[in-house]
Amino acid sequence: MPVAVKLGQFLSRQNIFVREIHHERVNSLMSAVNQARVSAEVTLKSELLVDIKGAVMAILPFPATLDINAVNQVMGRNFQALTLAQSDRLYTDCETGAHPPVGAAYGVPVIVEESLFDQDLFYIQSGCNTTLLQMDGRAFRSSIAGAVKGRISTWKDQSSPEGAAGVFNGELSIDDVAKKLEKLYRLPPMPAIAVKILHLVTDPEASVGELAEVIECDPSLAAQIMRYARSALFNYQGEVRNVQEAVNIVLGFERVAHIAMGVAASKAFNIPKEGPLGLDAFWRHTLYSAALCQQLAKKLPAEAQVDPGLAYLVGLLHNFGLLLVGHLFPQEFSLLNKLSEANPELPLEAIEKQVFGMGSAQDLIALGHGTIGGILLRMWNLPEEVVKSAAMHQRVGYEGECQNYVHLVQLSNCLLKHEGIGDELNVEDPEPLMNMLGLPVEQGLLIAQQALENCTDLDAMAAEMAA
Repeated sequence: MPVAVKLGQFLSRQNIFVREIHHERVNSLMSAVNQARVSAEVTLKSELLVDIKGAVMAILPFPATLDINAVNQVMGRNFQALTLAQSDRLYTDCETGAHPPVGAAYGVPVIVEESLFDQDLFYIQSGCNTTLLQMDGRAFRSSIAGAVKGRISTWKDQSSPEGAAGVFNGELSIDDVAKKLEKLYRLPPMPAIAVKILHLVTDPEASVGELAEVIECDPSLAAQIMRYARSALFNYQGEVRNVQEAVNIVLGFERVAHIAMGVAASKAFNIPKEGPLGLDAFWRHTLYSAALCQQLAKKLPAEAQVDPGLAYLVGLLHNFGLLLVGHLFPQEFSLLNKLSEANPELPLEAIEKQVFGMGSAQDLIALGHGTIGGILLRMWNLPEEVVKSAAMHQRVGYEGECQNYVHLVQLSNCLLKHEGIGDELNVEDPEPLMNMLGLPVEQGLLIAQQALENCTDLDAMAAEMAA
């Protein structure tokens, strides 16, 4: 029972799309947040209140504390909080404590913390202690149509005793920086079409037809997939007439899903096309990196435990932090772009330290675009291999979780930089990385050479994506 019956029926009637995030069975919302690796700050909770006129559901951020006096003042009533056991009697189709903050599904009027209306991503309980639900701002507003709004909560620090945060150095974790970013800036949610594609990727029963149908909802995305399938990269001699044939005959489900998700997700950002960090250069580096990571992964020994399909996605998304920097901090990004163009011999990490110490972003992104890219990808609930590779790809000598994926991205960036592609120069010699991955040096260099032979098609595709 991943979704409570009444909740599922309500979502279906209202045509509200949610994404299921499955995790190990837990006994509290805090544990669910940690197990699912989602941000507590964008997770919602509900509290049931009652007076002589009946019950009301209050909806507020999980780390916040409900101010019942404020609720009484807004509604002109005299509420008392129900106990957990009393609340469970309303949620007859839910497991204990797994109460969805959707009053309309249970016939209960709602009052909502008004600050939530400025938010575009939410996680809620599903009624089952093994599943959270992700929804975007539009879906959330549809679920609480007609609710009363008010300042009904106070914020409190939310620590995570179960240690879900990934530590970047001895003092700062991904969640430390994420909390600051989410409080001060409006982080872009994953676009709806990208969410749907991700949902299909994680669904073992998803079909090629379903993927093609989602992609065809975006004509420009469908056209890019078709051009990709017809390119010399795959040397398919027959005719490709539609997206479903592109998936079935040429590209395969996983490859199409990953590249479509990357293209769709990038539409959440607005950055310039020009310069060494602009969209043109970004997509060129991204596509080369994805292709090279996948080809290298195919030659790694089995004990490296690197999946070629996931390696492609890792290469495709590892630099998304640059898009977020450009989106949130356009002035700093503009300066970063100019300095990178004027000093191509300097590592981007060194230039970032100069720029991020000068402007309004200095306290938040001083660790570089990799760190905040990892924050964004975790918020979007992407696989931990993708999160870690984005967050750590600038960290030379990284050892820890998903280290082979991190080393693979670093190796790809190193090989590409020698060919004038990409913005990274933190590892100049590819041999140590190949040794750590168990890849013979001659073989790694040959793979890179073969990947670069398809540069015309990759360049053309990059230009289309940046258009």
